[in-house]
This record gives sequence, C-alpha cells and structure tokens, in this order.
Amino acid sequence: MHGGSTHTPGTALVSGAAAGAGGMGVHAASLLRALSGPGAPLHVLGPPPTDARLASLPGVVWHTPPRSLLAAVRRWTPYRWLTGALQLHLDEHLGQWAAARLEHLRPSRLYTFTQVGLESLEWARRAGVPCAVDNPNGHIAGFRDVYVRETWRQALRPHLGHPTPAAVRRIQREYALANAIRVSSPWSRDSLVRHGVPEGKVTVIELPIDLERFQPPPTRPAAEGPLRVCFAGSLDVRKGFHHLLRAVRQVGAGRVQLHIVGATGDRVSRRLFQRERQGLQVEAMPGDPRPVYQRSELFVLPSLEDGFGLVVGEAMACGLPVVVTDQCGAAAWVEPGRTGWVVPAGQPHALASALEDALRRRAELPHMGARARAAVEAHVAADPLARLRTWFESVTP
Repeated sequence: MHGGSTHTPGTALVSGAAAGAGGMGVHAASLLRALSGPGAPLHVLGPPPTDARLASLPGVVWHTPPRSLLAAVRRWTPYRWLTGALQLHLDEHLGQWAAARLEHLRPSRLYTFTQVGLESLEWARRAGVPCAVDNPNGHIAGFRDVYVRETWRQALRPHLGHPTPAAVRRIQREYALANAIRVSSPWSRDSLVRHGVPEGKVTVIELPIDLERFQPPPTRPAAEGPLRVCFAGSLDVRKGFHHLLRAVRQVGAGRVQLHIVGATGDRVSRRLFQRERQGLQVEAMPGDPRPVYQRSELFVLPSLEDGFGLVVGEAMACGLPVVVTDQCGAAAWVEPGRTGWVVPAGQPHALASALEDALRRRAELPHMGARARAAVEAHVAADPLARLRTWFESVTP
C-alpha cells in the first residue's frame, strides 16, 4: 500500500459519459445501479447525469470535473478538424483530474471506463487497490482499424477522429494495468484476446435492458405499403449505415421505408449520408427511439464493429425482429430465422437478402418479434447487474 496510508470504504467509478441517455449514458447508468446502494459510498467521477433519477441514487456521491476547453477554442483552432486529438485531450484532462481526486478520496476499489481511466489505474496500482476496466467495444486497435479502413474507402481521406494512435496506446496501457476487464459480449472478449489480452483477465457480463421502458405497443400499424425498417444510433461509418442505405437501394426504393433515429457524426459521415440517401424513402432525426421502434416492423444494425449494440436489445424488447452483423456483440442474442437475421458485416448484398426475406415473411414478423421480446426477458431474468456486482467484489489486485 502506497506510503502505508489507509483507504476509506467505498468505490470510485470514473466515467467520461454522462449517465442517462444514449448508448454510453445507458451503459454508465447500469453501472451506477449495480455498484450503488446502502453502506459504503460510490464516488462517481465524471459528468453529471442527464437523468435526474440517477442523481438521487442512495449512497452515490457526485464529483464533477472542471471544463477543459472553451467552445471558442474548439471552434477556432485545429481541434475543429482534429476531433480525435480533441477527444484525447478531454480524456487526459478528465483522467488527470480523477486521479488527483482519488488521491484525496482514497477509495478501497476502482471501476473505470476505458479512455479516461489511465491515470486512475496508475494510482490504484501504486495504492494496491483492486481495479477493473469496462471496455464497451472490441479491442481498441481493431476499433481504430475499422475507422481508418472505412473512412478511406468511402471518402479517400485519413481518419482524424477518435481513436488516434496515441489514444490506442493509452487504452492498451489501461488494459495492461487493470486487474480485470469487463465486456458485454463474447464477440468483444474474443476481439481482446485476438489482440493479445490474456483471456483469463476478461469477463463477459451482458448489459441489462429496461423492459418497462421498452415494450411492444398495444397495436402496431398494419403491414401495408413499404416495409417499415428502423435504425437507431450514431450515423458514423463504424455503424455501417451506408451499407444499409445501399441494401435498401438494391431491394428497391419503393419497397422499404427507413426511419433513422440518431445524429450524424463527423463531416465524412454527414456527406456520405446525404449522398447515399438520395432517391430513398428515409426519415432521419435525433431523439427517443421508442416511438419509431413501436411503429416499425424490423430493426437493422449493420455495424462493422460493435461491442454489444444496446439498441438491438431495446428493439427486441419492443417486439421487433432484428438484422445484425456478425461483428456486433448483440448477435449472440439473435436466433437466425426465429428472432431475426445475422449477416456478414460490410456486405450490402447480404443485408439486401435479409430485407428480401423479411418482405417474403412479412406476415411472420410480429411472431418473430414476440419471440425476440421473450429472448430479451430471459436475458434480463439472469440479473446481469447482480452478476456484475458480485464479479467486481471478487476482483483482487
């Protein structure tokens, strides 16, 4: 133990995402619920929650970091284009601040997300404190490879966003320092192991789905006209939205109506989206995906790399059959032909074949959706939050 000093009972959670809305926000909220409770405090170091209910969880003490860059600095400096360098700066700033807070708080356990945890993990190692890392996607090197490859293929430009090579090195150091790593799917575990992370260090614990918030509608619109397909998530190249748009074009613009819930990301993705949507029936807007889930007939997530894909579980809970790729962790929840389709990633013709099959079996889609809902209920019944809590308590230095 560093300097012979003692630790106070309690856990520290370091997160770069505000708990609440969005994929990472929901992920962070699930950790809050798993790790908080009566007894020792849970110190949360990161942005304040977007959901007011989380702010009043018993035993949670919030520590909010100072702002690091003014908006004007981001807009009028090279950071405007070098978004990956900006993200690395923000992660380092939060990480350094969190480590300084930990030196003062001296908790007895540490749980941190990747990107923002390096300095806290270094503190935990010096202090002899058990530390775990949550890795939301696959291995960071593979994550970057997808962005580099796809950005060049689609725009003939280098990838300037997250993760930069320096960010890859930072996160690989986090993998090395952590006593244990949690991932949300066997796919993510296999990605880490392929890139050299010891298999015994990695544990798969699934993400929970809010079954009360995400439910099938009392009635769904009639299966008439174009097939109503939806996609939810960030419109960036890693999510493969452009392959979905090309698949819809192959099937026929008049046969599929696509509803997209999510904001476009970088400049490359915005331009690619505008180009590929031409001539198709596409509605796109940010917001709550539930109304779109409840009036759609099929959900598609064409990811090229995805540690889980929380939106897949949400759509299934709303009674939708799903189409996912073999590079998406949530594919483990899909029973091909019964609750959806699993197709090779990056292949528009494979997505088009799944859409054609859905059109042929359109009358069966509600029954497939009912089985999808039942599958999610079975996963939730296994209580992943309790398993996460038990696993984390077993982590040793």
